[in-house]
Amino acid sequence: MTPILDSQVLILGTGIAGLSAALKFAKTCKVVLVSKADRAEGATRYAQGGIASVWSKQDSFEEHKQDTLTAGAGLCDPEIVDICVTEGPARVQELIDLGVEFTKANLAPDGASDPTEVFDLHREGGHGRRRILHADDLTGWAIEKALLNQIANTPQIVVLENHVAIDLITEGKLLKKEPGKCLGAYILNISTGEVLTLAADVTVLATGGAGKVYLYTSNPDIATGDGIAMAYRAGAEVANLEFMQFHPTCLYHPSARTFLISEALRGEGAILKTIGGDPFMNRYHPMASLAPRDIVARAIDMEMKRTGDKHVLLDCSAISEEDLRRKFPNIYEFCREYGIDITLESIPVVPAAHYSCGGVKVNQYAQTTVDALYAVGEVACTGLHGANRLASNSLLEAVVFAHRAVEHALPLLQGARAERTVIAHKHLPEWDTGHAVELEEQIDIAANWLEIRHLMWNYVGIVRSNRRLERAERRIQLLKDEVNAYYWNFLLTRNLIELRNLLTVADLTVKCALMRKESRGLHYTGDFPKKDDSLGLIDSVIKPL
Repeated sequence: MTPILDSQVLILGTGIAGLSAALKFAKTCKVVLVSKADRAEGATRYAQGGIASVWSKQDSFEEHKQDTLTAGAGLCDPEIVDICVTEGPARVQELIDLGVEFTKANLAPDGASDPTEVFDLHREGGHGRRRILHADDLTGWAIEKALLNQIANTPQIVVLENHVAIDLITEGKLLKKEPGKCLGAYILNISTGEVLTLAADVTVLATGGAGKVYLYTSNPDIATGDGIAMAYRAGAEVANLEFMQFHPTCLYHPSARTFLISEALRGEGAILKTIGGDPFMNRYHPMASLAPRDIVARAIDMEMKRTGDKHVLLDCSAISEEDLRRKFPNIYEFCREYGIDITLESIPVVPAAHYSCGGVKVNQYAQTTVDALYAVGEVACTGLHGANRLASNSLLEAVVFAHRAVEHALPLLQGARAERTVIAHKHLPEWDTGHAVELEEQIDIAANWLEIRHLMWNYVGIVRSNRRLERAERRIQLLKDEVNAYYWNFLLTRNLIELRNLLTVADLTVKCALMRKESRGLHYTGDFPKKDDSLGLIDSVIKPL
């Protein structure tokens, strides 16, 4: 019999968004928190740069908003930008209060009288001011560690590690009542193969992004777009998936997995050059190496195609050896492990899929278009990033919208226990395996996974065309038949669940890209190489079938 766990709040994902929401819900509610791997694994822990927030007297909300709007290339929602920027400092202060140790500035012996001068602030591409709070170059891990310490001491939170969500449970699916309410999710225990039914009054998607849909990515292995795919299948709208941000500078080394080289290095003076030593970014943008990420990634891609080189170089010689070791200790040590002394030689770098600016469409309270289902963090499309995310706005967005989701959901939860949903949670249907049998060979799963990632890299990458997108679309349709057959005929594994989700996200990404008949922000197509405001500054929204 399928075990049924009942909670007020179910949160899928243990990054900054999921953990922040869990801690706030747990003050008054019972929370079940699900992690696909170890609870510490996820994109948050690998975030190097930091969290953007107006923290200095020299900065202002208006400047941060303007930088965000400029990077977003006309598609940011101004109301959402205002919310995120103005509410940001309070959320950052909460992180500090929870034990996050951001790097302090080098103060005079008598200290600083103004609290805004306490922290060392980085500047990154697209920012007109220094406003990036960081913990050396391991900001994400500092945040993750502090939040996990708090979670460990919160008895109202039950954490299920090594459990992967299969699908959301909705009234729409059970009663054919569209769109219906989200009632929880089916969860696979990866270790035992057992499927749990997790019932909840409120479900929060905090599953992160979908970088693994591409062959080269800075994302961890768990970033397979699970939340986007599940939400779409549950009846939620998704939007702007064509805007995948490719981080311009990931380490290029045959023996190392893709490792992020923070753009804070460029903020401190590092310069992009060809292998021949030619600084090239001034040919592409007035801000040169500090241009927004989409400009930089596309420029590197164009230079690599022009020269035939497999990478470009990041020259850090303008930064002192002391500052490189002090401000970027993790990058310094990692590169040294692979024979690169960044104080003496340039770093070989290439672009890689990094951050999805699109996702599950939500409103200003992180509500999806499915009742009782919220989405926070990278899985969500809030309207903050528009067509291109401003560096270090992602961690800010995660904490701001985690807070707003909790504030909005708590009043609903107070009456939920009395009213309940149309279907009592204890009567939710068990997971039915049907006639599925164990998959004896994994080779087909691995081959399809690799084909999808190659397909997306080659045809839906940094530079696109209608021909490439249409070719990708045709192949994806064929893959759907194969993967659906695996899903219904074989017992589920994590790899099979992720393959199904990757294919769904690939399909939705191609559809969004074909909808946009212009080049804007992160979406660049040779068939429509210019922005076209006459089309209307609108999102690429896909409604469920």
